[in-house]
Amino acid sequence: MDSAQRYLASVRKILDEIDLEQIGQAADMIAAALRSNGIIHVFGAGHSSLLAQEIFFRAGGLVAVNPMLSSLMSFEGGVVESTEFERRAESAEALTRAAGFRPADAGIVISNSGRNALPVEIALHMKAAGMKVIAVTNLLQSRQANSHHSSGKRLFEIADVVLDNHCPLGDAAVTIKGMSAALGAVSTIAGAALLHASLLNAAELLSREGTPPGAFVSVNLGSGSTDALKKLISPYQQRIRYYRPKGGAN
Repeated sequence: MDSAQRYLASVRKILDEIDLEQIGQAADMIAAALRSNGIIHVFGAGHSSLLAQEIFFRAGGLVAVNPMLSSLMSFEGGVVESTEFERRAESAEALTRAAGFRPADAGIVISNSGRNALPVEIALHMKAAGMKVIAVTNLLQSRQANSHHSSGKRLFEIADVVLDNHCPLGDAAVTIKGMSAALGAVSTIAGAALLHASLLNAAELLSREGTPPGAFVSVNLGSGSTDALKKLISPYQQRIRYYRPKGGAN
């Protein structure tokens, strides 16, 4: 049980190190976008894509969140192919075109290393569209890494606000005697906490102004009717493709 205890202790330490000022800055940008009828685009490749899905269409989450997903980033097509996709800047073209960036929107780009070409290129596209960009990254690791993007920039050097996940180098938190590789990734837990905290803070800001944002309640509570759900997502069907009825316009 020693390894489990050390892992949980690492998680608690990382969560304790989260910077509330950074969260407040991110919340201000998210609230500004929602105040202007914008939406929040979220991108992450590899395991970072889990965080884009983490804050999308779930109980206790905001409605105006658009995850930038692609089957080419998933592992079903092969893990090497997914890694190669993340390292190609040109992979951003189809993703950004489908997202439909607008200046009033805000962007969140998640990359633990912050060095791969695709997340950097996505962030640059967001900036070119006039959007504010929030990065979720590991500053300790990223500052020591060389960029794979042609600009030489890393994600934290592009973003307007950086949410530092405070993870160890290489993400894994626990070493075990007899094993050369460390185990126990922590960036997903830290990233989820950073994102949920930022969205909660943004919702609180807007609620104080008398304009609370739309949020999901579990359909497994109460009657379970989907009528309320359809009404909730309907204002965003033209902007978030996953909300469109089957067979709806692309």
